Amino acid sequence: MELLISTYMTEIIAVSTIAVFMAMLPGADFVMVTRTSIYNGRLSGLYMSLGMCLSVCIHASYSIAGLAVLIANSAWLFATIKYLGAAYLIYIAWQLLTTRDLLNNDHNNQTAVMSPLNAMRRGFTCNILNPKTSIFFLSIFTQVVSVDTPLIMQVSYGVIIMLAHFIWYSGVALLLSHPNIMPRFNRHKQKIDKVAGFILMIIAIKLILMNAV
Repeated sequence: MELLISTYMTEIIAVSTIAVFMAMLPGADFVMVTRTSIYNGRLSGLYMSLGMCLSVCIHASYSIAGLAVLIANSAWLFATIKYLGAAYLIYIAWQLLTTRDLLNNDHNNQTAVMSPLNAMRRGFTCNILNPKTSIFFLSIFTQVVSVDTPLIMQVSYGVIIMLAHFIWYSGVALLLSHPNIMPRFNRHKQKIDKVAGFILMIIAIKLILMNAV
């Protein structure tokens, strides 16, 4: 294993660097985790992060299998994923934009309850239906990773990408749900919902206008 690591150190560094920047890049995932951590609390944000990581496993698996090339080059398949992802974001955005002030006031600024399964499902769905993530994995496993790279190393790259996403989004959830920070957000939950809904709507529109590579 040490020999493999030393042999493919260049790829490991490249994949790790790209994975970190990809995780930190603002997008629908970031908006979802941010809003959930503020409104539903730390555990909900962490479970949503876990759901996103599970979807990363799926993306990595079909990329290693070579299906990412099929998705990127099949117009109807790419369009199907794209429109499903956009529709899901529009659905979430509409819910946030139509939230009433009474919803937050009735709970005396306490976090609303979201079950772990629901949080994981939302995180998984948001990421798995994002065609940009498919293109991201396609670019890594065709441009960075050599065709001669052993399967065990390709799987390791998938784990690295998954860990980068989980560590980043877990950090976001932990930071925004900190006891010293949470009260500040609690006073503005309604505004946060509107801003998050607006941003998700913009992302959905950009997703619809996006073309395959």
